[in-house]
Amino acid sequence: MSLLHVVAETNINPGLKSIGYGLSAIGPGIGVGIVFGQGVNAIARQPELTGVIRTNMLLGFAFSEALALIGLVAPFIYAK
Repeated sequence: MSLLHVVAETNINPGLKSIGYGLSAIGPGIGVGIVFGQGVNAIARQPELTGVIRTNMLLGFAFSEALALIGLVAPFIYAK
């Protein structure tokens, strides 16, 4: 039995689950900040590559936010 199944089967207060998700959303938030901060820095250094850098920034943002959305949906999938 995996740890995810053990956590999903425990009777945890729903308020504690929301606090746990809030704490886990810190990681993608930091990731998004790093992606856009470094993207702006790169555009400031090489303005001629703005299109390529912007595309890469949006891809990095999408991947970072996908982790947050997976973390939001996973408890609903494994809940009984």
